[in-house]
Amino acid sequence: MNPSATSRAIDLLAIAAHRDDVEQTCGGTLIAMAEKGYRTGVLDLTAGEMGTRGDAATRAREAEEAAREMLLTHRDNLGLPDARLESTLEAKLAIAGKLRELRPRTVILPYWEGRHPDHYRAAELAYEACFLAGLKKLELAGEPHRPAKILYSALYANIRPAFVVDISAQFERRLKALFCYRSQYEDQPTAAGLFPAHQEIEERIRAVARYYGMLIGAKYGEPFIVKEMLRIDDVVKMPVASL
Repeated sequence: MNPSATSRAIDLLAIAAHRDDVEQTCGGTLIAMAEKGYRTGVLDLTAGEMGTRGDAATRAREAEEAAREMLLTHRDNLGLPDARLESTLEAKLAIAGKLRELRPRTVILPYWEGRHPDHYRAAELAYEACFLAGLKKLELAGEPHRPAKILYSALYANIRPAFVVDISAQFERRLKALFCYRSQYEDQPTAAGLFPAHQEIEERIRAVARYYGMLIGAKYGEPFIVKEMLRIDDVVKMPVASL
């Protein structure tokens, strides 16, 4: 194993299509894991240059500010075409190269269905990149690496999650990180008819997080789904009371 790669290894890496996607869906979990001492990171696939509000340069500065708020060890952007993500080998290899560099133990992806094509394509691209990154014979720089666990953020999916992370202590910081994207969330005349007011956005975010928190007896929560069966070794100490 490459010692320099090991020294940069990330415990938890979230991969998303756009800057601010992670802050919306799993930012509280990233903060909670960073507070536990894990090395956390975000890989944004596009620069968000096709967004109705703001521009790529502005969103890059906002992403850096949000990264500090989320206590990230690492944040990077692949610069793939916004609103035009395609399932190409080139894109998969670009992600796989980052996975070999960062060597995450656990990866968080967007849920594999959604309104925005970039979101579900990001899930497909990143999943296949996780597989490719582990192939020894693949002609790609870096030592082979495959994450041990892939989680899917299910915050905006109309499904029953596999589990919910308690982010009660991290919620306000997560909200602050999201609102670092002032170009997207501050009240402004640009596309005012398309975007809810800032106060309305905050109320919606709180309501959704409160709902998932309620499911586990916490104030705020973030939901996730996995494709494989979860293993429980101690059924006596399982959290969340049934009655």
